Amino acid sequence: MPSSGSKPREYAVCLANTGYEASLEVRKLYAVLGDSAAEDHDLIRVIDESGEDYYYPTRFFQKIELPAELQRKLRLAS
Repeated sequence: MPSSGSKPREYAVCLANTGYEASLEVRKLYAVLGDSAAEDHDLIRVIDESGEDYYYPTRFFQKIELPAELQRKLRLAS
């Protein structure tokens, strides 16, 4: 798992998990890792239930912006 640097991490809510039921939970918040190559292919790179980062269809997620203090607390908890 990547280190939590000073750059804020992005987060997204899972909206669908068809075909990935063991790896993703609908309505759960996931950490997103920036990956422009993935975005070029309509994929998003998230840390899933295994604790590892994998690529999933972008349409499965909605990115959300969290307040800086909440982002900090989530990084500390992971």
